[in-house]
Amino acid sequence: MQNINGFQKDLTSNTLKYIAIIAMFFDHFFAVFLNQESMQGILSRIPGRVVMPIMCYLIAEGFFYTSDVKKYGTRMLAFAAVSHFPYIIYFNLPDATSVIWGLSLGLIALATFKNDKLSIFLKIPIIVLLCLLAIPGDWYYIGVLWILFFGIFRGNFKAQMISFAIIGVFLHVIPKVISLGWDQLNQVAILLAIPILAMYKGRRGRKSNFMKWAFYVFYPLHLILLYLLYRLVTQ
Repeated sequence: MQNINGFQKDLTSNTLKYIAIIAMFFDHFFAVFLNQESMQGILSRIPGRVVMPIMCYLIAEGFFYTSDVKKYGTRMLAFAAVSHFPYIIYFNLPDATSVIWGLSLGLIALATFKNDKLSIFLKIPIIVLLCLLAIPGDWYYIGVLWILFFGIFRGNFKAQMISFAIIGVFLHVIPKVISLGWDQLNQVAILLAIPILAMYKGRRGRKSNFMKWAFYVFYPLHLILLYLLYRLVTQ
């Protein structure tokens, strides 16, 4: 897709990764460095709400692009293991684990659903089990469901976004508000991901090993750096 000047108007998957990485960095910075009960803290988290939907969408896309789903899944699980300790140390959540765990299980859920060798009566219990296993992770089972339905409705953007919004609002936003209070209404900002994803038309962008591994390295590394920075400024 090009405009009259020859410039691309759509977003590539690489661009989506850059958006997610930048928004994630500042979201994680604000999460610890700002008082989350203040209005400043609440508003600071709004841009970061687009990160999880973008990541889930890219994982679902990756499932259809990869030539080896097992290798992709193994890489994601290894990524989750490496990210575990930086996550719990930075956020001081010893009983939890990072969002990468849920993303990994979401990929497995989509692979399970797309496996023609399995009956629907076996697929459903497996997917339910994967959702339960995802609960200790950041965003719990929401990522599993988003990845699953992004994959199921691939090629039908409207259905993808409707399922995304229903899952996000009824299983994430409303429970958050009920359990933690009205300040959690900033979670509605997940819907800001819709116009961003609408600009993605399937182009992957320039293929390179750097882009392939950048996010895997960035996630645990930025948590380590933020933790060191926090210790430095609070001493």
